Amino acid sequence: MKQVTVGATCFGGQQPLVLIAGPCAIEDEAMTLRIAERLKIITSDLGCGLIFKASYDKANRTSVTSFRGPGIDEGLRILQKVREGLELPVISDVHDVSQVAAAAEVLDVLQIPAFLSRQTDLLVAIGKTGKPVNLKKGQFLAPWDVEHGIKKIASTGNEQILLTERGASFGYNNLVTDMRSLVIMRELGYPVIYDATHSVQLPGGAGGASSGQRQYVGALSRAAAGTGIDGLFWEVHENPDQALCDGPNSLPLDQVKAQLQQVLAIDKIFKQTCAGAGSC
Repeated sequence: MKQVTVGATCFGGQQPLVLIAGPCAIEDEAMTLRIAERLKIITSDLGCGLIFKASYDKANRTSVTSFRGPGIDEGLRILQKVREGLELPVISDVHDVSQVAAAAEVLDVLQIPAFLSRQTDLLVAIGKTGKPVNLKKGQFLAPWDVEHGIKKIASTGNEQILLTERGASFGYNNLVTDMRSLVIMRELGYPVIYDATHSVQLPGGAGGASSGQRQYVGALSRAAAGTGIDGLFWEVHENPDQALCDGPNSLPLDQVKAQLQQVLAIDKIFKQTCAGAGSC
């Protein structure tokens, strides 16, 4: 199992799972900084690594009128303030080859959105930065097919690769998580992250926007921890019902600590058992 290091945080092996969390998209600077600061306090209290996530541009929204974020220039400026002011590593989506150079100047991890997980030019360009890459498995891919995306990134010599499961299309406007995929993807030799909040998304389920079932985020996260994941991905918001992006599947910020405590307890038991047995 390869390990991926982001600042003082390490994914892989028998390391405790790391939380990647933040609002779906940057709505404004003040809110972004408040959420990041609160997440830092929570994870510090629980002894959990944190990478702050917020998108500067959500280019794959359902409707042409959907909120996308502030754009790359303003978004990266705000993420730089999170990075420097709160001393937190940051991650965001990169949608196009033209964005790669600017994103790599600020981001600690460059994320490939699920819908773009087969875009060869984008994967290669991001790989060439030498930065850690989070490859989100497309909703249309089998877990073993992620290997092809891995090879595209690794062809550049960059093997700092994280793999994220975010559910698979299951009929119209629905996603399901096959927990076997977490095990299968980890067998490819790279750390695996479970995106519980996007896995409860109902794509296009609200007509001109996606809906979601956030009430299942905790249960799915605990189940995923029982498989031995290396990281957990949560979109969180101060008031999800008022969020401009992905509110129905976002976890309320005031629920994060209690939910994360439960997940970390399961993660600890699993990894201690594995260490005692000499393997997972």
